[in-house]
Amino acid sequence: MTGAGLGPSFDPDRPAALRAQLGKPAGVPTAPATAGFAAIKQLWLRAGVLIAGFVGVLYGVEGVDTAVGGRLDHAGIEPRRADGLTGILFAPLLHGGWPHLIGNTLPVLVLGFLVLVTGIGRGLAATAIIWLGAGLGVWLTGATGSTHIGASSLVFGWLTFLISRGWFARNVGQIVLGLVVLALYGSLLWGVLPGQPGISWQGHLFGALSGLLAGWVLSGDARRIRRGDRAGIGASPR
Repeated sequence: MTGAGLGPSFDPDRPAALRAQLGKPAGVPTAPATAGFAAIKQLWLRAGVLIAGFVGVLYGVEGVDTAVGGRLDHAGIEPRRADGLTGILFAPLLHGGWPHLIGNTLPVLVLGFLVLVTGIGRGLAATAIIWLGAGLGVWLTGATGSTHIGASSLVFGWLTFLISRGWFARNVGQIVLGLVVLALYGSLLWGVLPGQPGISWQGHLFGALSGLLAGWVLSGDARRIRRGDRAGIGASPR
């Protein structure tokens, strides 16, 4: 039986059925807002776990190195020696004692986390570019007979990646992040200059240059989209 005032097309059970199909009762917020917040929270959690795990590996390696009398440090980069090439893979994991590692810990945690929250895949790709680019640069230009170790090449690369990527991508949020990072850690960039005994300025320099390269390479999609938008504007009829 249908109600005379509502007309024969009205089904009083239809709103409840539609809500059941959508999987949410009346009054519950729409999914996109909560899903977006959950995705950001998940990204931050994953980034935190990854960088904390990496720092844990650094401390574990240094513990083993201490136990064996520092012999692991010989696995660092030895410039222009064929067997020194393998040091490119291991050098960022090794440190010349606990003070060296402790000095790198906070920058690794902060900058590594910020790089990863730009996107886990992007952050790992940037790290790989910096890791290999800095290592190869040190192997080519380091002093003969020296051995280069330490995660500071990653620190310098992450720093310049964060500073530069926003400019390459023309992303306002990332430009602001880059300026904040520059204000907090920009003084580190003096470390790319030679003249500090016992400091691998080559690692700092090529780490920083590799970070710029990573920022340029990994902003390629944004640059292509921007070029396409400009081409579309230029081709539009007047």
